[in-house]
Amino acid sequence: MSALFSPIKLRGLELANRIMVAPMCQYSAGNGEANDWHFTHINTLALSGASMFCIEATHVEAIGRITPGCLGLWNDATEAALKPILASVRKHSKIAVAMQLAHAGRKGSSFEPWNGGQQIPLAKGGWQTEGPSALAHKEGELAPLALDAQGLARIRDAFVAAAKRAERLGIDAIELHGAHGYLLHQFLSPISNQRTDQYGGSLQNRLRYPLEVFDAVRAVFPNQKPVGIKVSATDWVEGGWDLEQTIEFARELKKRGVDWIDVSSGGVSPQQKIPLSPGYQVPFAQAIRQATGITTMAVGLITEARQAEEIVASGKADMVALARGMLYDPRWGWHAAAELGGQVDAPPQYWRSQPSTQKELFGKTTFGAR
Repeated sequence: MSALFSPIKLRGLELANRIMVAPMCQYSAGNGEANDWHFTHINTLALSGASMFCIEATHVEAIGRITPGCLGLWNDATEAALKPILASVRKHSKIAVAMQLAHAGRKGSSFEPWNGGQQIPLAKGGWQTEGPSALAHKEGELAPLALDAQGLARIRDAFVAAAKRAERLGIDAIELHGAHGYLLHQFLSPISNQRTDQYGGSLQNRLRYPLEVFDAVRAVFPNQKPVGIKVSATDWVEGGWDLEQTIEFARELKKRGVDWIDVSSGGVSPQQKIPLSPGYQVPFAQAIRQATGITTMAVGLITEARQAEEIVASGKADMVALARGMLYDPRWGWHAAAELGGQVDAPPQYWRSQPSTQKELFGKTTFGAR
């Protein structure tokens, strides 16, 4: 039996396989509101054969967006825009739907990647960002304002409000974005956090705010529904955040009932030097899993079915989360199941697509037309 296509349970959420469609920013919203692009994108990948789809980084306040086109969930309009999309997914797919809640911190106010991705000047429609310390992400950028007590409370409350909206929408799980140099990661890393109060300095202090946000979200999201977190296991910069600190963070999260850790890396500094290769981040997930026993998801240049199978079967991670591979092949789960002898759910309109050699791919036989 394929390990990749074996079931797994996250709190009260039962998943038929170990594949998640990773959250992927589309930079295509208007005022934070999802639109027809998101309808097409999400509904397409809801039929991918994965057991869970995670909605892209969904920002908890307008100034927390990475770009003007980023998705949000901070008011009634952003909430309402997601309703028809989710209704369509529920009508045609059994996939679980998670949502990644995020705040960009000092990496906000940026152009979309296809427009260069650099910081937008205030004179050209940008906005003043905020962060743990008044330190710019890169030389020449406008520095963020250092968050005071009121700002910290405001953002924490924004995460809580977004989690409540996610529950009203029927979201099955939440993933907090604590990676890629965004706000929660900025508090963790000594590169971006040079505070001298209770939120900076020692590791215990740098963990404090991300843990407060996690606790606040966990407290308002239904107990039977899982809450996970995405982390960068290393900054890839000497003197920055690293795997040892990540494991300590994971241990604190375990005490608080975290349901999974989605293990990525990098993003807090342009000085990072990342040795890219297939599965290059898998050892981080493996180390966290071995040290803590927490359910982990592996990410990063995982594109082949047997590669994903080996990751799960060997115990390096409990699940895989695919991004670029899913964009390139929106039926990645179907093809992986065909190769590995697994089964996936598919709408009856597509049952006849089964290859003649894969009669059990959908758990159904093909049907004919008179």
